[in-house]
Amino acid sequence: MIDLKDLTHSLQQQYRAPVEKWDPPFCGDIDIRITADGEWLYQGSPIKRVELVRLFASVLWRENDEYYLITPAEKVRIVVEDCPFIVTEWHNPEDKPDLIQLVTNIGEVYILSHEHPLRIVDSLPAVEIRDGFLARVHRNVYYQWAALAEEARDDEKAGYYLQSGDARFWLGPQS
Repeated sequence: MIDLKDLTHSLQQQYRAPVEKWDPPFCGDIDIRITADGEWLYQGSPIKRVELVRLFASVLWRENDEYYLITPAEKVRIVVEDCPFIVTEWHNPEDKPDLIQLVTNIGEVYILSHEHPLRIVDSLPAVEIRDGFLARVHRNVYYQWAALAEEARDDEKAGYYLQSGDARFWLGPQS
């Protein structure tokens, strides 16, 4: 039987360069924008190659609420309108049906857990993923989760909660 920590660790070995080890010079701004719906644009045009988006996402870094693409040789600033990633899918793993497994718009996979919590940011749900980045929960995923949500227990803040393993996350208020 696989441990939750082992499963989480194995899922995190994905699409990421060791940018925290690099200290290149700042080379200015580049006209790359991540829109609020997760689309990557270069000079206003969509970047259609998923492999290229994944490559850029692998070197994405955040400092002081600004986002950068970092390589060993250079650091360039980009614009992120909201969260840099989107939770586009979810399911319950067959071997752990009490867990919620998430998939982002670039194919990264995470378990909704204390390590990757659901948070309400700017009145909308987001999940904390790698390197402290947030992945905004897509509206379709949110509606599916709303159908699963449970009412608060006596010792919890009023509202609806989502359960994943031993973790409960506040999803929203009662209407």
